[in-house]
Amino acid sequence: MRRVPASKVVFLAVSVLIQALFAGSVHAQYDIIIRGARMLDGMGNPWRYADVAISGETIAAVGDLSTATADRVIDASGLYLAPGFIDVHTHDGPGLATPELSHARPLLVQGITTVFINSDGGGPTDLVVQQERLLEHGLGVNVAQLVPQGSVRRAVIGMDDRTPTADELDEMRDLVRRGMETGAFGLSSGLYYAPGSYAETEEVIELAKIVSEFGGVYQSHIRDEADYNIGLVAAVDEVIRIALEARVKGIVTHIKALGPRVWGYSQALVSRIERAREAGIEVYADQYPYAASGTSITGALVPRWAQVGGGVALVSRLDSAETLARFKADVLENLDRRGGAARLQFQLHRADPSIEGRTMQAVADERGLVPVDLVVELLRAGGASLVSFNMLEDDIATLMRQPWTMTSSDGSITQLGRGVPHPRWYGTFPRQIHKYVVEDGVIDLETAIRSMTSLSAGVMGLPDRGVIRTGTVADIVVFDLERLRDLATFQDPHHYCEGMVFVGVNGELAMDGGEFTDVMSGSVLVKGELGAGSGTGR
Repeated sequence: MRRVPASKVVFLAVSVLIQALFAGSVHAQYDIIIRGARMLDGMGNPWRYADVAISGETIAAVGDLSTATADRVIDASGLYLAPGFIDVHTHDGPGLATPELSHARPLLVQGITTVFINSDGGGPTDLVVQQERLLEHGLGVNVAQLVPQGSVRRAVIGMDDRTPTADELDEMRDLVRRGMETGAFGLSSGLYYAPGSYAETEEVIELAKIVSEFGGVYQSHIRDEADYNIGLVAAVDEVIRIALEARVKGIVTHIKALGPRVWGYSQALVSRIERAREAGIEVYADQYPYAASGTSITGALVPRWAQVGGGVALVSRLDSAETLARFKADVLENLDRRGGAARLQFQLHRADPSIEGRTMQAVADERGLVPVDLVVELLRAGGASLVSFNMLEDDIATLMRQPWTMTSSDGSITQLGRGVPHPRWYGTFPRQIHKYVVEDGVIDLETAIRSMTSLSAGVMGLPDRGVIRTGTVADIVVFDLERLRDLATFQDPHHYCEGMVFVGVNGELAMDGGEFTDVMSGSVLVKGELGAGSGTGR
């Protein structure tokens, strides 16, 4: 056997050592590469094959990355990749501020990576304190705040139905300004609900003008979604007027035609909004993909005059026979507006959980009462929340097809696991894709994704989210279109969606291979900051 010279042995050993040292010094180009997915960029373009690379919180490259390296390479063959979904209308603030729900899993499993809170004019007026509470236990998703008009009014003049004095209006302006300086993205109103409903249009315009100074939006649960007061069409016109005179983007939130009396009005709403947009007024809408709404029994049926002074005053009024007669007449009218007591299903009632999931008509029949007397009984016991089956599928489809309609849930993870809540709290975004894209063909997939991503980001003021593009924040979702669906139903809502495979929040995987990772990489977003607050409170 031939011997290898000692010098050559030394040379080979040194070479191996150098290669080992060199290999250890070479770093992967990226943190994550997702390969082979059908990429939807969020802009409404058809899908195309593309690899996506992530470094830190940022999308670092998009395209053919077959020769690139990464610490983690994900094979997404057969799956779809899109920007993380943005929910522009939620009531998730209280739940996300708790240690039990700060993980936001019911949202992540829908593909939601950013939520807007304090909708419908409700929520705290001190947004700094709210931020602190949200960050106390970490966040599974990004959170953006709105200033709540109803809470602002209540903080200054309580539940009084009157015009504010000049000093009171200044105080309300100051509260709105303080919220916008904190980093809020706009003003939300609930002009259908007390006490927001007690505000005249001119009062709201004055508050929206403050928002305009900061480039914020005006999002409104309009004054009337049926014919409760000024009527549905006039209520949309009010949003248009506020947007025009305050010079803000106006949003008709969870747009709908509520109840048989206004079924078919969707085309009139489209005409109003299109006409405004042609005139240069920025008006948009958001919508949840269900034929049922959800609210409290007070919000649905109790006349606003009876709510002046608050809940205690309301119950006290019912002790007067004359007032009670007037009250019942108005409740009967409101029941008719919503199609009758058989269309109202109880969500949550703390005093008597046995009624949850049952219709108002069924419970009234069981107790030997007419529905209006059951309403009085429940109000005296503390109230209840309702699901109201009151929309027409044709109206839903007409409004969903509009290029200015965003997707929203109007959901809340506050009551998850309790009661029989509206299934939108669990299933909104996958439902829109599964039912209205795959099953019914109302819209195509790229349109649905745009309504959940780039449209929402552009309207609400998130310039570096909502699109798959080099340099944007790496909020991403990867899903199996064939498996993607909502499992929550109106009778059995407490079920997570299925079909979401990977979810990235600020560059970190909150879902990996269909499983939760316990990563809490969400942020409180602050309007105007780099990355719109990306990384805040991490």
